[in-house]
Amino acid sequence: MAFELPALSYSHTALAERGMGQETLELHHGKHHQAYVTALNGFVEKNDVLQGKSLEEIIALAKDQADLAPVFNNAGQHWNHIHFWNALSPSGGQIPGRLEAKIVEDFGSVDAFKDAFKAASVGQFGSGWAWLILGNDGRLKTTKTPNGSNPLATGEGKVLLGLDVWEHSYYLDFRNRRPDYVSNFLDRLANYEFAEANLG
Repeated sequence: MAFELPALSYSHTALAERGMGQETLELHHGKHHQAYVTALNGFVEKNDVLQGKSLEEIIALAKDQADLAPVFNNAGQHWNHIHFWNALSPSGGQIPGRLEAKIVEDFGSVDAFKDAFKAASVGQFGSGWAWLILGNDGRLKTTKTPNGSNPLATGEGKVLLGLDVWEHSYYLDFRNRRPDYVSNFLDRLANYEFAEANLG
């Protein structure tokens, strides 16, 4: 069974008033994400070991394997983007009570969480991702990964919320102002209900 580009749960124009324009979504979802899916399917088709495996199984198999680096990159980006589209909402920015309580418990305050998330996002040199995760110790923390990697591959913990900080995710709307893109995500786009559901 070939991997497929997931449909968005909102229209390409739904996030425009909150800082992510139609052109950005059309290019990011329809072109960039689709390219990762197409490439991944091509690799799977040519490799019997990969056939029949889930996306998560492929990521686990390909990580740290130099000869499977292209497989890992495309599988990772497919997984990351599936998460990312769910991490955005036309009514984003509002943190529900259970998640807010956990954030305050583990970071000290919502502002401290946002500062830590911004530091991870802006501190990721070049292309990559920033994440809010539930660490293996049961505490929330922020982390970052380069390129197509993710906490699933690094084993750092369970992903609650992820932000794409590759330039294609923000350049049309924010040019080179990654900090503004991150702040806009945290305050206006982040689907914190999705993050809370991922707490389990």
